[in-house]
Amino acid sequence: MSSRTYIVEDNATIRENLVATLEELAGVKAVGFSETEDEGKAWLTENDQAWDLAIVDLFLRQGSGLRVLEACRNRRSSQKVVVLTNYATRDIRKRCAQLGVDAVFDKSNEIDALIEFCAGMGSPAGAPLNQ
Repeated sequence: MSSRTYIVEDNATIRENLVATLEELAGVKAVGFSETEDEGKAWLTENDQAWDLAIVDLFLRQGSGLRVLEACRNRRSSQKVVVLTNYATRDIRKRCAQLGVDAVFDKSNEIDALIEFCAGMGSPAGAPLNQ
């Protein structure tokens, strides 16, 4: 089973590489993306049955990923929200935890951990996926 994943990321190159990597290595199916806070909040709340995982960058072309995270606070317990940022400082991680985020990953050195997280979502107890 693949995780239906929505991505809020304004850098097209990062977004395209992320989708390709996660689809290939983690069994993720990208169901859409947005580049701004307003688009991300609107899609995630209006389509709350259409996604299992949201990957959110904090610094967007318009607005802030933190407000996207706030909009996802009342999601179903099976839905996961993770942050992928270049600014994974202690303070940012703490703020994200306060907003109910499931994990924070640094773009520069934690992509493997993100892949592992995503791969574990689609299988029971984190067992390897059978492709």
